[in-house]
Amino acid sequence: MSAGSAAVVKGYVLDNAAPQSPARMQELAYLYDSNTFGHLAARGLGEGWRCLEIGAGGGSVARWMSERVGSSGRVVVTDIDPRLLGHLQRPNVEVRTHDIARDSLEEEAFDLAHARLVLEHVPARAEAFARIVRAVRPGGWVVIEDFEGGTLRPDPAACRGEQPIAAYALMREVLAECGVDLRYGRRLPGLMRAAGLVECGAEGRAFIHQPNSPGLRMLRANLEQLRGAILGTGRMSEAEFAADLERLKADDILVPSPILWTVWGRRP
Repeated sequence: MSAGSAAVVKGYVLDNAAPQSPARMQELAYLYDSNTFGHLAARGLGEGWRCLEIGAGGGSVARWMSERVGSSGRVVVTDIDPRLLGHLQRPNVEVRTHDIARDSLEEEAFDLAHARLVLEHVPARAEAFARIVRAVRPGGWVVIEDFEGGTLRPDPAACRGEQPIAAYALMREVLAECGVDLRYGRRLPGLMRAAGLVECGAEGRAFIHQPNSPGLRMLRANLEQLRGAILGTGRMSEAEFAADLERLKADDILVPSPILWTVWGRRP
């Protein structure tokens, strides 16, 4: 990646300040919230719980937590840039500007801590992971969700309609060069056990994104947000990039998603 493209993506790669972020958060919620809610409910989350939602993004998970824990519970919601969390003005919710890689948290204070698509982006992810575990009380749950990217690649021989998208492949390379761990979701089960957590489990979720689907709209938003970095590699022209964006609007396109791993463990 060229020096120019590195400058474009310095810091958090898909930050909340970008104009594409609200649309990206909306599509992420549509794709993954029901799955996340199911896993959190399965851990027993309910009335009176103290919950920590890390890197809350658009706040849909935090809003659901707030409703589940009720007036006797509490939800601490963090994000390095909480500009999309203004709607979370509720008596049982506290919103914090917080960097999980560097900023401290209360220890043994929460019944459940959750992060979705956060730690894969954090260069100091080992320290961040340890901080999350320490924030949970003995008997409490840690639930972390991250992608295993690049495992499911387009395969026209297996599924008619799947075609490689060059801009998508370059986006993954840009993310990796900027420090994103594209396989972090796959690493999480081992990390949970190594941290001494018990009753661990893991489940993966993937899609074949259909034409005009939330998944393809989210992919377009990601590509548009990283346009400068992708073009900065010097391996794709403006015209080729624009053609790939248009290809994602086609009525015969199919694109396999990365696997989102939901991984959980209880602190003994």
